[in-house]
Amino acid sequence: MAALRLLESLGARAGDGRCADPVEAVRDIPDAARIMVRGFGLCAIPENLIGALLKTRVKDLTVVSSNVGEGNFGLGLFRDQQITLIVCSYLGENSLCEHQYLAGELELEITPRGTLAERICAGGAGVPAFHAPTAYGTLAQEGGAPSKYLEDGHIAILSQPREVREFHGQHYLLEHAVTADVALVKGWKADRAGNAIFMASARNFNVPMCKAARTSVVEIEEIVDLGSFAPEDIHVPNTYLDRGIQGEKYEKNERLTIRKEDDEICKSADSIRTRIIKGAALEFEDGLYANLGIGIPLLATNYISPSITVHLHSENGILGLGLFLLKEEVDADLNNVDKQTVTLLPGGCFFSSDESFAMIRGGHIDLTLLGAMQVSKYGDLAHWMIPGKKVKGVGGAMDLVSSTKTRVAVTMEHCTKANEPKILEICTMLLNGKQCVDIITEKAVFDMHKKRGLTLIKLWGGLMVEDIKKSTRSTFAISPNLRPMQQVET
Repeated sequence: MAALRLLESLGARAGDGRCADPVEAVRDIPDAARIMVRGFGLCAIPENLIGALLKTRVKDLTVVSSNVGEGNFGLGLFRDQQITLIVCSYLGENSLCEHQYLAGELELEITPRGTLAERICAGGAGVPAFHAPTAYGTLAQEGGAPSKYLEDGHIAILSQPREVREFHGQHYLLEHAVTADVALVKGWKADRAGNAIFMASARNFNVPMCKAARTSVVEIEEIVDLGSFAPEDIHVPNTYLDRGIQGEKYEKNERLTIRKEDDEICKSADSIRTRIIKGAALEFEDGLYANLGIGIPLLATNYISPSITVHLHSENGILGLGLFLLKEEVDADLNNVDKQTVTLLPGGCFFSSDESFAMIRGGHIDLTLLGAMQVSKYGDLAHWMIPGKKVKGVGGAMDLVSSTKTRVAVTMEHCTKANEPKILEICTMLLNGKQCVDIITEKAVFDMHKKRGLTLIKLWGGLMVEDIKKSTRSTFAISPNLRPMQQVET
């Protein structure tokens, strides 16, 4: 296929891949097409190309996307019901998508984020299938998760069981490659030969997606002359890109999160969440590589001792994650996994989502902190769906707990807002992983052993073991060296 050419102007010229406007670039996408689209969260979204699809009114689309945006920003195609099947890892804050799924208007294939990145990567490389450890022992492997509902709320389609094989004593699921008719990707700059580069954390899913589609359409912010960036700095060579447009304008929504020059976020000594994370921050050691999940774990950024170096990893493609930014440092293309604007420490770097999850699955991360809805006696983690009621999606959590080389700890409040225990003998919600997490709450710290279950090792000052038993719906052992919970000094 002819490489994309971006020459002297953006006017269309036969055969060179340039399109006069976004609508022209997507006009020939037919009904029932399979497309890949979007970046990660609110970062690196091909806004103009998505807007063009709204104008063409194409329908019955199958869309492959890491997540589905928020409201009308991101995948606005839900607004006019142009999508019939969505393959994604996280619904998150898109209430319209969640409503359409629960109302039986949309079929949903939930795939762990790292697995999705690798499936797309395999599709681009011509590899039809591979085995991965992610999701073993969950409904994603066993089958039976609701893929589509009827209008009356009954389940119409259930997910199917997956083939499992054992390698070196560990179980792996067979995963099939994902390809598409068209990929819509968002770049920062392209030279006039059609080579593209991406800004900061915007590489995410854009890089693998443009390789896995029959036709890739890139939306660029700036066209530059040949030689403007070194050949070794090119992120995507022009052989992967078929059409290009320069976007007219960008909304670039971000979840602006700032800190004051002389202050840090969430310093209240009375905050339960602060108590949890200040206890969890004691797990950090000099030289540690750590991943922080959405919610309470991300607060740990503010409690790392200046006397040690901790390399924070964010699954959207950042190593060397820094503090939340000052107001004058805002960069919409530098977001963490929760779509918050952040900074990069000296020595930090960026990479694509498939590379990020290779670090995770390959055991190159020492510690992961995650949130949870429920945890069982044997360290099973549930944190993604209440069938028929609430659908968050698995995100990257299934991938994060899949490596046997990485320690994973849950940071969560001990009970729900309704004062129901979150630590149970057996989880009643759908699992992200089995026998995979230790627990840190505002009341206690538990270690998990795969055969013996939970052991209480630390207790918050003023509480007795009996208090923990009353707020925990699981049996647990008590360490003979039971200690009071400590917190980092701030």
